[in-house]
Amino acid sequence: MTPRRIPFMSLVPGDDAPAVRSAIDRVIASGWFVLGPEVEAFEQEFAAASGAAHAVGVGTGTDAIALILHALGIGAGDEVITSPLSAAYSALAVMMAGARPVFADIDPLRLTIDPEQVARAIGPRTRAILPVHLYGQPADMTAIERLAVRHSLAIVEDCCQSHLATAAGRPAGTIGVAGAFSFYPTKNLGALGDGGAIVTSDRALADRIKRLRNGGQSDRYHHQEPGVNSRLDEMQAAILRARLPRLPEWTARRRVLAARYRSRLANSPIEILPELDAGHVYHLFVVRTAARRDLQAHLAARGIETLIHYPVSIARQPALASVDPAECPVAARACDEILSLPLYPALRDDSVDEVAAAVHAFEPKPVAS
Repeated sequence: MTPRRIPFMSLVPGDDAPAVRSAIDRVIASGWFVLGPEVEAFEQEFAAASGAAHAVGVGTGTDAIALILHALGIGAGDEVITSPLSAAYSALAVMMAGARPVFADIDPLRLTIDPEQVARAIGPRTRAILPVHLYGQPADMTAIERLAVRHSLAIVEDCCQSHLATAAGRPAGTIGVAGAFSFYPTKNLGALGDGGAIVTSDRALADRIKRLRNGGQSDRYHHQEPGVNSRLDEMQAAILRARLPRLPEWTARRRVLAARYRSRLANSPIEILPELDAGHVYHLFVVRTAARRDLQAHLAARGIETLIHYPVSIARQPALASVDPAECPVAARACDEILSLPLYPALRDDSVDEVAAAVHAFEPKPVAS
């Protein structure tokens, strides 16, 4: 009998489909597609949901990071310390702003940037720290905040995987000067295309970012400073408005599924990443094994789809060679061992049980001495 296929995730609208369809129809009927009432309403609603005073909708999460840095005056000749374990866009955004990304290795348990390594990486050109709240678990913001205060550095939070997460009880994105979010379709709050947002409690910063995202315009055809074209469109804003009210329920479901995985995978032949902050929102459920290739093949043979986030440290990406990145051995090892198991709100409990049972049935090959 062919086993039931368990996909890594599903991007097809589910219980939210009627609301999404209604939102799409509403925008089409309005005839207004760029920087209109849907974006304005979403910005207010997302700021409130995120615990921030202001939100600014932009084209992507990458643009969000770059725009924050630009608005802070960080650019050529400046350095931004960030994590080598993330989507490469985190560091590419720093380069988009004209600054140099400097990599500090990761904590071997949390897999987010290690504050001790950040301290070692701070130099005379350092202007900001860009922690990445990876897989839905916040970085150690208490320690990072102490460093930032001591050295007068800005904190720009990469929250692209941490919608509604909290770090020691504080909303992700509100601890530093600003937080950058992505609404790429796979995110906990996903659009049906690209999209991003910046949250901040600094009104002047929010106003400047609003100008910068729209070519530096103070009003139509009046460009006060060089900007870019990075605008969240009305269609995606309306879709996100339809989905945002469901995000708390979806987040709770992710946590339930993660707890079930932890219970069912106890004493299995893999390492489960620890939950080190109760504010974890489980964008991904990631495990580790030195036999990843064999485990992935074992699960695939049983109809279970898995992915790797991320197989190559950013510090080892050819695209970053020009910034002369430091070697980050902890991140490099993690990149060889991490594997993401299926987890999304519509995933069934018995699917988690099937995945766990398949993992328990896995027998790693002995490592030759």
